Amino acid sequence: MAALSTIHPTLLDVAKRLDPDGKVAQIVELLNQTNEIIEDMVFMEGNLPTGHRTTIRTGLPTPTWRKLYGGVQPTKSRTVQVTDSCGMLEAYAEVDKALADLNGNTAAFRLSEDMAHIEGMNQEFASTLIYGNEGSEPEAFTGLAARFNDQSALNGENIITSAATPDSNDNTSIWLVGWGANTVHGIYPKGSIGGIQMEDKGQVTIENVDNAGGRMEAYRTHYRWDCGLTVRDWRYVVRIQFDLEDVIAAGTSGPVLADLMAKALRRIPSLGMCRPVFYANRDTLDALDVQATNKATMAFSTIEDAQGKPVTRFRGVPIRRCDAILTNETGI
Repeated sequence: MAALSTIHPTLLDVAKRLDPDGKVAQIVELLNQTNEIIEDMVFMEGNLPTGHRTTIRTGLPTPTWRKLYGGVQPTKSRTVQVTDSCGMLEAYAEVDKALADLNGNTAAFRLSEDMAHIEGMNQEFASTLIYGNEGSEPEAFTGLAARFNDQSALNGENIITSAATPDSNDNTSIWLVGWGANTVHGIYPKGSIGGIQMEDKGQVTIENVDNAGGRMEAYRTHYRWDCGLTVRDWRYVVRIQFDLEDVIAAGTSGPVLADLMAKALRRIPSLGMCRPVFYANRDTLDALDVQATNKATMAFSTIEDAQGKPVTRFRGVPIRRCDAILTNETGI
């Protein structure tokens, strides 16, 4: 599975190709340190200035058993076009010039201050990736939860619920995503730069800094990230929703998360066609650890990845932490 990184570009791969001065690549590396999903998510340039239009096959042609001298009626597949939009995530970082110049390394100090803004964009992206909904927030993009929230829909078979209480708000989810160019991937607008664009505005005068007409000399940096999500093949996303309190309170008698994760893996048509990864929040990972301790036969393992970091895997598939996943989801 590690070899797939050479054919499924992550955001860092894209940034290194498109940014000759290395600034964007450096920022993406900083994002990777605090948001593990960035390390896995495949990013590709959209085919529209505002997003990406995908043709999805919704039905296969029906073949015919032909007898001698019998005819065969021509058939065709059924398709539908889906347009996914990109959102514009922006931030300004401003630091007092006198303070930045104090330590003798202005650039390093500014970057340390800018990290807070980068982390804010990071968390907002992760939250939108899971719960974004253009219906209620048109300026953002639509995430996974809005696409997988109805078991009666076509993709309902990829929604697994166990002890999730409908109409209550004490549930959480584990997501299995098979990243790939033909399955699920992030997008950035056609003709733009993948990843966060950084522009150093240099020294500026901030007016009315104290709400009393005062001015201040400052260094300003502008960050912009045009990004979105495309689910080309819904079969490569599986949502497992459950009542976390039942798992914690009941211990081994509650829902066995490993069993649900095994079911999720069987929903993916071909693990070899994608980069499969599980995502769960901290509380769910705690519950997984408890259940794994109580049941040694669970297929969990810890293996170092290419960067030398320990990664927990289930049946060979990495399990990543994503704290953007809430613990107060409404039951499906």
